[in-house]
Amino acid sequence: MSFLPLSRDIALRIGLAARELPDTDAKRLVGVLVNAIGMPITDEKLRRLTIKELRKANDGELAAIPMDTLKLAIRHLWGEDVDAREADVDGLPAVQTYDDGDMPGSIRVACCSNSGEMVDGHFGSCLRFLVYQVSPQELRLIDVRPALADREAEDKNAFRADLVGDCQVLYVASIGGPAAAKVVRAGVHPVKLPQGGPAPQVLAELQGVLAGTPPPWLAKVMGLTEEARVRFQVEDEAEV
Repeated sequence: MSFLPLSRDIALRIGLAARELPDTDAKRLVGVLVNAIGMPITDEKLRRLTIKELRKANDGELAAIPMDTLKLAIRHLWGEDVDAREADVDGLPAVQTYDDGDMPGSIRVACCSNSGEMVDGHFGSCLRFLVYQVSPQELRLIDVRPALADREAEDKNAFRADLVGDCQVLYVASIGGPAAAKVVRAGVHPVKLPQGGPAPQVLAELQGVLAGTPPPWLAKVMGLTEEARVRFQVEDEAEV
């Protein structure tokens, strides 16, 4: 069996992972990975690989290996040490304190992020969620929630939806249909931004909408009464 050439980074990760596994060299592990995630073997696919998928691949070829050993190997496959990746928050401002009632008329917004204060992550594989409290007048980063603990969750999407379950809006670069359904069931409205962008810029645009005439879905998120929604609509039509 022949495989397409691997990037230097991925080849190194596979080599380090193979060293953790008994009686396993890089060639054997590549065969298992191809069965588990298909070709080509990419960074995104490896970062989304679960221990369960690794154990089932090739009719359970690695199933007899102790779980603790597989955990060490899969951390290499994900790339870098998981704890280090979660702690890498370069480019983020300090988290600000927030108590309920501090910002009247505000909503809570989560952003999928992989780097700095950017909206640049896929829901199912982003490193962290940046959580902001947003009102027409103020914007606060109130939490940074590492997301990689989902690797050992039985349902990754449900785990991540629960992480942002106290938010009203979720900004993502991309999200699949089944995952979006779980986010919606958690009471969160997902908004796709394929182009991504700096979170403060994205949320500044949201602040402008909050200060003006929010669309029906956002008015509902804000908790506006039906009477208030009608009033906004009438005022908006009067300005046209």
